[in-house]
Amino acid sequence: MTFEDGPARAVRPDLSAYFARIGYADGPRAATLETLRALHLHHAQAIAFENLDPLSGQPVKLDLPSLEGKLVHAGRGGYCFEQNLLFSHVLRELGFHVTGLAARVLWNVPDGTVRPRGHMLLRVDFGAEPYIADVGFGGLTLTGPLRLVRDVAQPTPHEPFRLIDQNGDFILEAQVRDTWKSLYRFDLQQQFQVDYEVSSWYMATHPDSPLVTNLMAARPVPGRRYALFNNQLSVHELPLGDAEGSTEQRALGSAAEIRAALQTHFGLRVPAGPGMDAALARVIPQAVPAPGP
Repeated sequence: MTFEDGPARAVRPDLSAYFARIGYADGPRAATLETLRALHLHHAQAIAFENLDPLSGQPVKLDLPSLEGKLVHAGRGGYCFEQNLLFSHVLRELGFHVTGLAARVLWNVPDGTVRPRGHMLLRVDFGAEPYIADVGFGGLTLTGPLRLVRDVAQPTPHEPFRLIDQNGDFILEAQVRDTWKSLYRFDLQQQFQVDYEVSSWYMATHPDSPLVTNLMAARPVPGRRYALFNNQLSVHELPLGDAEGSTEQRALGSAAEIRAALQTHFGLRVPAGPGMDAALARVIPQAVPAPGP
């Protein structure tokens, strides 16, 4: 039994609502590489990465009705388990062969640190040539699938990516300007729904989880990436032709400013209420009083 079988498959995804959410009105529907590429790009650009529920102490549910209710109908985003589980349901409904995988995050982690398998990605098979798909990594979300081959730089609608070998595992790297940066490490062991439930619960509730202690949001759009870490908003312009890429950063000074940025740049409907406002205010660094005489 695979991770998408069992009770969760008793409810089929609402493809019409999903396609409307990602702005995919007239694209192909056949289980082809063309369709996978189109859906991957539309999903990544329409449904932002965000962790507002763990930050504000709200539960994260991974059953299909909850995923659709939040990411499709409520105008919200989510983190990797939510994003890639929803994407897997859609792909399987269209006839794709999908296998869930898990990864250890390396992005912004000191060398030698071993992280838990706290990230989800997908393997999509086309005969003898498998691909990986991942619409939920956050700051450097893939905007296109990658062939599951090592040591080949592969273009996407945004940065080039590649897979390299490390002791038989795969390391996913992105080319950020002139440097290759490691995102995560994974193998091809199949994961099941219960594995994701356990990992997601840990990431969404453990007091030391970065999803509990920090605000994160990310969204790629044509030629640009938006990223928010706590109250720091970054706009990354990608290299185009002879023009070099650039990054602009600014600090947001209030919960209202953070809410406005989430709505404007990340396309999110941010829940109302004092609990959410308090969570947004909590990520703004407090000024340190000047020492007395």
